[in-house]
Amino acid sequence: MKILLTLLVLIFNSLLAYPQIKMRSLDELINKADPGWVFVKQWIDSAKNKIEVLPVNAENATDALYKMQVTTRSPMGAIVYMTGGILVDNGWIRILGSGSAKLPRTLPDWNKGKAFEEFGQAAPFLLIADDAMGGFFLLNGGEFGEDIGKVYYFAPDNLEFEPLGISYSDFLEFCFSGNLEEFYEGYRWKNWEQEVSDLAGDRVYNFFPCLWITKNKDMDKISRKNVSVEEQYNLNLDFRKQLGFD
Repeated sequence: MKILLTLLVLIFNSLLAYPQIKMRSLDELINKADPGWVFVKQWIDSAKNKIEVLPVNAENATDALYKMQVTTRSPMGAIVYMTGGILVDNGWIRILGSGSAKLPRTLPDWNKGKAFEEFGQAAPFLLIADDAMGGFFLLNGGEFGEDIGKVYYFAPDNLEFEPLGISYSDFLEFCFSGNLEEFYEGYRWKNWEQEVSDLAGDRVYNFFPCLWITKNKDMDKISRKNVSVEEQYNLNLDFRKQLGFD
């Protein structure tokens, strides 16, 4: 009897320590009256950069939207619900949505275990996009300071989380019509367009010497190989720890 009571107390305490996450239903998340996709589509239609909207699978989209717990009234929710993701500049930048053959990662699944442990939890940051050279774009949820809702760039050339000072919507407009050549000046090699267009959406380039080590940024002379995006993300974090950044 004592053992049973002890088990009941432990279970009760565990429930108190880890309260149930209240998840909103799909009906609450899907906004048909004022969908954010209207605005995102306008930005895409007027884009100056090369944009590829990846096809959406309805089942995957509803699953990803439910896991993310964002409404389709927001640009983020609209992209998750209406696209399998978006490729920018021949796939140099990959904006995460609900996943597709070319971009086999969903926004919520990619963040699980990195930004949060369970779907529905408040996240200190969100990984919203990444690029072919192993850089990651994150939305600040409090991890990087008080500018909540602003985008940071986890830069592969210095391993710093660089504040871009823009919102998620601004980030989309930057990807669609911003000066990407200027942002990535010095980090693109000859014939990169063809090479990157053949790169899978779950792969990135790993450079040797590392971009944060070498002072010679002649990208045509730096060795590169494609690795999994998961491997590169973890590698960047490990290097930060080894260098005493964290």
